[in-house]
Amino acid sequence: MENSIKSLYEKWLSCAVDDESLIAELKGVEGNEEEIFDRFYRSLEFGTAGLRGVLGAGTNRMNIYNVRVATQGLANYLLKNYEKSSVSISYDSRINSTLFADEAARVLAANGIKVYLSKELQPTPVVSYAVRYFKSHAGIMVTASHNPSKYNGYKCYGEDGCQMTDVAAGEVYNEITKLDCFTDVKLADFDEALKSGMIEYIGDEFYESYLQKVEEQSIRKGVCEGSDLKVVYTPLNGAGNKLVRRILDRTGVKDVHIVASQEMPDGNFPTCPYPNPEIKEALEEGLKLCNEVKPDLLLATDPDSDRVGIAIPDGDGYRLVTGNETGIMLTDYILKSRIELGTLPNDPVMVKTVVTSVLVDRVAAHYGVEVKNVLTGFKYIGEQILHLEEKGEEYRYVFGFEESYGYLAGSYVRDKDAVVASMLIAEMAAYYKKQGKSLVDVLNSLYSEYGFYKNITLSFEFDGASGMEKMKNIMDKLRNYDSDEMAGYKITRRADYLLQYDKNCETGEQTKIDLPKSNVLSFFLEGGNAIIVRPSGTEPKIKIYFTGVGKDEQDAVKTAEGLIDYVKNSGILA
Repeated sequence: MENSIKSLYEKWLSCAVDDESLIAELKGVEGNEEEIFDRFYRSLEFGTAGLRGVLGAGTNRMNIYNVRVATQGLANYLLKNYEKSSVSISYDSRINSTLFADEAARVLAANGIKVYLSKELQPTPVVSYAVRYFKSHAGIMVTASHNPSKYNGYKCYGEDGCQMTDVAAGEVYNEITKLDCFTDVKLADFDEALKSGMIEYIGDEFYESYLQKVEEQSIRKGVCEGSDLKVVYTPLNGAGNKLVRRILDRTGVKDVHIVASQEMPDGNFPTCPYPNPEIKEALEEGLKLCNEVKPDLLLATDPDSDRVGIAIPDGDGYRLVTGNETGIMLTDYILKSRIELGTLPNDPVMVKTVVTSVLVDRVAAHYGVEVKNVLTGFKYIGEQILHLEEKGEEYRYVFGFEESYGYLAGSYVRDKDAVVASMLIAEMAAYYKKQGKSLVDVLNSLYSEYGFYKNITLSFEFDGASGMEKMKNIMDKLRNYDSDEMAGYKITRRADYLLQYDKNCETGEQTKIDLPKSNVLSFFLEGGNAIIVRPSGTEPKIKIYFTGVGKDEQDAVKTAEGLIDYVKNSGILA
């Protein structure tokens, strides 16, 4: 074992006395060099997504010491840049989320920074709204989104309510690197800080304001009333339970059946070990209830309730709808309805990520709406809203989404919001139900009109220290891919968002990509097919996005599956 890692281990054994569970964990791995190495070979790095990692002891784990030192770094950054500042904080249902939120509040209060703190768990978009509502200079959300229960994390927001920019995150990270997590962190007594007003619990009037803003995004107000829409809803043991149910009730959706085993907050996620609404396993309990009560719609929000997945009746069962498909239906519903109602603004704009289905571009073009394509990460969608706001034109923004089940209508927050998305999806279902149509009918109609696109996203995990190196090697291999074909299809265009070029392989013409550098590679193939590859920014995995185009659904699926087989069997991931 390297001396530096051994000394770190010994230091934590003697200093991490505020949490006995961490000491017990460290003693439990004594003599196990591999386990000790994994806990200390690196420090969790603070970036635009904040921190995220496995719970436990060590520099490479989520624990009170890493939360404290990150918050001290944030405090130092705020003190350097603002004369007087405040921070809004909330948290989800994960293990230690409440503890981490309270510890962050203690650090900020000790540094003379006012804290607005949620009394109970709340969806992630609530923090974005709180930053704007209280005019805070930063926000903290303790969450690891849809990761398995062994993870937790710490997302940071800037004063505009967007996730922190690269520049600001870099400055905070520089502050963190100057600090010792045991000796350089200021801590206030929580109760004393609460008593003095340095920590203030957020009141009910704030949540009413948030719900009013959500309700304002309704496209066809009152359409749910009298529709007899029946909904099954599961918060997946997370933070969406109260606000999602309240917004559904307020907009006229009264027949809501809750998945009992996933209703209450539980960071162990006992019935869905991977609480991600993108995958069928997370929705199994909801689908069981669907088979009993036969709803028009299943809604499932992830633990921090910024993303929502759905299932809809299809024949004798229920069809899981992808994030792309839900977004395409919402795009069509919102644009068509707003044109009909005369509420679509002049020069309307919608925003999507580069890995989101190009079918959206076709639908938007049909309605004369500009589409802005941005890098993966909802902060880039929020950034586009900010640019419009700076020109006094935020009203032009009508909708934004990413294929990973994140949606936002309106500019009241700057992050994806499963509360507003759940409202709009239910509204859309009610609207079509009144016309005698199901959402399957709507989806099939869109495919018939615009063409059949099959979008499949697969994740390939690479855990541990060796995994990070393997991911780098895979991306390097693809970056230097020198064949003019892939999976039997000619490469017509390739884009490298890290080296910032987009090359037309047929003409040789190369243009500069005017977006921030990002480790994303796109291979556009003949026939409209595509393979896009990127490492996750928050997890040890590579995500690959496949697009198969066909003359019908079966043909599109066959094409996409052929692309997948190629990637799995060609040695690209070796």
